[in-house]
Amino acid sequence: MNREERQIRENIIAKCRWMNASGLNQGTSGNISARYKDRMLITPSATPYDSMKPEMIASMPLDGEYGSWDGPLKPSTEWRFHLDIMRGRPDVGGVVHTHSTYATVLAIARKPIPACHYMMAAFGGTDIRCAGYARYGTAELSELALQALEGRNGCLLANHGMIAVGANLDKAMWLAVELETIAKQYYLSLALGQPHILGDAEIAETAQGFSTYGLQDPKPQTKAKPTKKVAAKPAAKAGTKTRAAAAGRKPETKRSGKR
Repeated sequence: MNREERQIRENIIAKCRWMNASGLNQGTSGNISARYKDRMLITPSATPYDSMKPEMIASMPLDGEYGSWDGPLKPSTEWRFHLDIMRGRPDVGGVVHTHSTYATVLAIARKPIPACHYMMAAFGGTDIRCAGYARYGTAELSELALQALEGRNGCLLANHGMIAVGANLDKAMWLAVELETIAKQYYLSLALGQPHILGDAEIAETAQGFSTYGLQDPKPQTKAKPTKKVAAKPAAKAGTKTRAAAAGRKPETKRSGKR
């Protein structure tokens, strides 16, 4: 593998370890994938993140034989919806699936999340849908997830967990954190009574402002313009009068330190 691919694999492992350490996920229940050229790199099945190495990440073609993979370990059991999302959405470069507590609680209750917070605009609409239930790893679950993700960057999976997608892995993880945060806020607001939900116009206004907010792509570096070198003045030719001589003054001589 080349340096670029290794860096993506290392980033996948780092994100897996971080989401467990932060409480966003537990054990090996979650899984992460990232796009690399014409392939998808995805965490292997049932492998503890602390012992995971870049070589263990499974590689799957985005085109060609569906479900084929390369690597020493088989891909996550949830490879179907990871692969189908990337095949169906060229805008997606990273997928994060977790069993985070509050998102999963709402998924168990099969409650979609309305626009209870302006950060809902980061997900491309006015709500987070909850996909119907199907057993993990099945083609049916993948189909339901794709439907819930239509026009969205995140969804809940009934009695299961959540999915967040982004243009790259960093953005997908950022949105996974935002989704769990909104889920927690909505859950707690329900305990107080009836939460106030923002309108479509308010979310649209926020979405417009997001062009300069949130996790941004780094600006391309521009090359500095070369500075012009100022040519040194040519030394006076022999026989040429200096300014002092031309003015009729005697040229200054160095004085000694003695008086």
